[in-house]
Amino acid sequence: MSLFDWFANRRKSSPISLDRQEREIADGLWTKCEACGVMAYTKDLKANQMVCRECGHHMRVYSDERIHQLIDANTWMPMDANLRPTDPLQFRDRKSYRDRLRETQDKIALADAVQTGVGQIEGLPIALGVMDFRFMGGSMGSVVGEKLTRLIERGTRERLAVVIVCASGGARMQEGMLSLMQMAKISAALERHREARLLYIPVLTHPTTGGVTASFAMLGDIILAEPKATIGFAGRRVIEQTLREKLPEGFQTSEYLLQHGFVDAIVPRTQLKATLAQLISLHQPLPTPHHLAESTKISAPSPIGVV
Repeated sequence: MSLFDWFANRRKSSPISLDRQEREIADGLWTKCEACGVMAYTKDLKANQMVCRECGHHMRVYSDERIHQLIDANTWMPMDANLRPTDPLQFRDRKSYRDRLRETQDKIALADAVQTGVGQIEGLPIALGVMDFRFMGGSMGSVVGEKLTRLIERGTRERLAVVIVCASGGARMQEGMLSLMQMAKISAALERHREARLLYIPVLTHPTTGGVTASFAMLGDIILAEPKATIGFAGRRVIEQTLREKLPEGFQTSEYLLQHGFVDAIVPRTQLKATLAQLISLHQPLPTPHHLAESTKISAPSPIGVV
């Protein structure tokens, strides 16, 4: 038996096969960074909020994890969790819209592409909306628009800062014009929030595109973004084909938008909670005119008796 045959037989009889190694990796013990290729222990990666310690790449996280990262423990109160989309246009492509909704809802246990609620960030009350890219690319349909509008209106009533974590491919084509109407509806609610002199902060994550970018993602008092997030309206290839020219390197990244004044700050995920808490504490709402009048009212002096 040659040395080569001995190694081949040894590999076949080895108790640790390649299949077993692949199964161990697939079990989620280790996670490979999409940017630098380094294998990281998943538990350590989650402790660092899914940010690669080697290269700083921000891996995609979803709404449940975002809420856990941002909101103080035992303070989250969800809103409209059972609000579910319908199929008003009877849309059908390769499969019906209704079937796609049902399959996605069963797979990720969410009714639609956003979670909303109120909670606290380092003891400061806020109204928070978090979009979830797993649900049909985080697309904005009627339910997403309604939930975000109700969230903003509650923030206005209760004089809360509103934070929306954006992650979306844009308006949901299966709902047509009904989806596009949500852009105006959310924007109108934000205008009433602004008129009440209350703070609104959108956090742009990868990706934030389409009708979301064209509406509430860019209407913030302070616009934050994660590093190297894709942010834009139309896709890069669509723009290049329309203009018939090559776009600049890094176009539609958060760094490019910061350089050109569309974003106010790029905040690493590990610093996002502290940054939001600082901004909210610096922009605490002033008392309403009614409360101000009550606090500054001077009582009339008691009449002096005649001796």
